[in-house]
Amino acid sequence: MPLLAQRGIPVMPLQPANCGFDVGWSEYFSSRFAGHPVKTVTVTFTDAAGGFHRRQGDLMVTATGVEGGLIYALSALLRDEIAATGAAVIYLDLTPGKDLPRVIAKIAHPRGSRSMSSHLQSRANIKGVTTGLLRERVPPSDFAYPEHLAAAIKSLPLRLIAPRPLDEAISSAGGFAFEALDECLMVRTMPGIFCAGEMLDWEAPTGGYLLTACFASGRTAGLGALAHLECGNI
Repeated sequence: MPLLAQRGIPVMPLQPANCGFDVGWSEYFSSRFAGHPVKTVTVTFTDAAGGFHRRQGDLMVTATGVEGGLIYALSALLRDEIAATGAAVIYLDLTPGKDLPRVIAKIAHPRGSRSMSSHLQSRANIKGVTTGLLRERVPPSDFAYPEHLAAAIKSLPLRLIAPRPLDEAISSAGGFAFEALDECLMVRTMPGIFCAGEMLDWEAPTGGYLLTACFASGRTAGLGALAHLECGNI
């Protein structure tokens, strides 16, 4: 990147994409639940511009925060929100198949001599890491009130404070700005130098989308290089 900038080529700083984020768990939660998947939850997020985003899927608890497909799908928005405001707050619906009144009714059922953990597992299928998340983020006093506890189950806030470092990310944003390139992806000020894939300032969801776009830009650059050579350039 410094070599390109020295030549006056427009480049954008490299940033992590399709990455995890730090939350700042307690030592107890981190040591007990790092590596545990959280299955079939819904994440909602409202960005600084008022845009509302909602996705359902799985995520993974890490030693420092969260990652996984559900988080990767929102990573560009979350990264930009943190850069702009210092944090990004997402909300987890831990029981997306049950509405709030139903969850309240389930939790309000008398639990008798059972522990709260056993009660939540039998009545709302909240167990393991999901119980841990509630203990981590919900005041202990709220467990005595079904309405408060159910509201947390349906909309548990997680404050993301930083994306994970670039060297841990699946892919990157940043690189050659498109204005630096011609229609064949050749650097305008360096004839014969072609760019493709993650050399370019763009990002896509991980998996097939990312691979397909990399292959397509590689084909464009390859055809451009061939045409460049056929014109007598070396």
